[in-house]
Amino acid sequence: MLQGFKDFIMRGNIVDLAVAVVIGTAFAKVVEVVVGAIITPLLNAMGGAEARGLGFEIISGNPGTYVDFAAVINALIVFVLTALVVYFVIVVPMNRVNERMGFGAEEVAEAEEVVLLAEIRDLLARGNR
Repeated sequence: MLQGFKDFIMRGNIVDLAVAVVIGTAFAKVVEVVVGAIITPLLNAMGGAEARGLGFEIISGNPGTYVDFAAVINALIVFVLTALVVYFVIVVPMNRVNERMGFGAEEVAEAEEVVLLAEIRDLLARGNR
């Protein structure tokens, strides 16, 4: 009974998902701080000395209408870096562990059985003609 539960947990994406959520959440904050401290000032410097950053005001003199491109670029960078780290630190090693434990081999065996059964069906169909 416990072996079945262990197989269920290790075989599914539950472990991948749980670890990815925890690590991703923690790492996203780190990436956000690094991007905010390094990338944002660089992007804002591109706006010029008198600009508030990489963006513009839709209505001049109204700071509530400021479109901040640097914030959008920062969010995209944080997302991509977090996804890369989660993939290479969590997903790839977990897939290797699953391969070593033999998970996924059953799917290949089933596919081979289907091909073999299709060949037998075709041979029987030709023999009846």
